[in-house]
Amino acid sequence: MPEEIVPLDQIQRRILVLRGHRVLLDRDLAAFYGVPTKALNQAVRRNDDRFPADFRFVLTRQEVASLKSQIVTSNVGRGGIRKLPSAFTEHGILMAATVLNSARAVQMSIIIVRVFAALRRMVVAQKELAEKLDELDARVGAHDAQLAEIIDALRQLLTPPGPEHDRKIGFHPGNR
Repeated sequence: MPEEIVPLDQIQRRILVLRGHRVLLDRDLAAFYGVPTKALNQAVRRNDDRFPADFRFVLTRQEVASLKSQIVTSNVGRGGIRKLPSAFTEHGILMAATVLNSARAVQMSIIIVRVFAALRRMVVAQKELAEKLDELDARVGAHDAQLAEIIDALRQLLTPPGPEHDRKIGFHPGNR
């Protein structure tokens, strides 16, 4: 197993959900692969046919604005981003490792894919737990209604009879 170059939790913190996909931004991916962001993007542009929209997409200005506090970018005039960042899905991350063709990129892509797989397992486990809770709620809900009926029946049995039940029981010689 390859040695972890970047701690798994650090990778996990950098994964964002954009357009319904879990992604890494180009600058984070480049840092994990040990190359400048410019070099990563240049390699991707040279192999654009390997990166369909479900592998990589460019963020819109609105997406960048909504992520600004998370990705901590500065103003353009002060050395901040000049081009909109790219977001790489799990498949795009693997493809980026192949176009970079470095040992570190290959090693890191394996680690990153493991993080994505762990996230998928967590999501599946959460769905299974939610389903089990719904099932339990349905069972308990049905039992609650049955228990309420039993309690009502017991209360009726414990309630003393009213005046309509005050007649004397047994043989009465005067009544024929």
